Amino acid sequence: MKKLEFSTALSRLRLLALLEGISFLLFAVTIPLKYVQEIPEPNYVVGMIHGVLFIGYELLVVQNWFLLKWKFSTALLAGLAAIVPFGTFVADSKIFKKYSQ
Repeated sequence: MKKLEFSTALSRLRLLALLEGISFLLFAVTIPLKYVQEIPEPNYVVGMIHGVLFIGYELLVVQNWFLLKWKFSTALLAGLAAIVPFGTFVADSKIFKKYSQ
């Protein structure tokens, strides 16, 4: 089993991408609760967590852009991945994994 290491900016970005993607997908559960079942509270909690993770993700994308000397297009795609469902998972497998080797 491979040891998890979060000492680099890229490894922290990869972790945050996973968490941000999961929080985004949790909206698939909380939005129907809010609008169909009229239970808005879970959406408030997920929304706040997602917002914090989104901002952290974007900041780490910028940090890695400079540290790893990514092209602008790579940084742009990595940043835009956070606004598409499953986008951060794809960014991890197509962009971040390539730079972590």
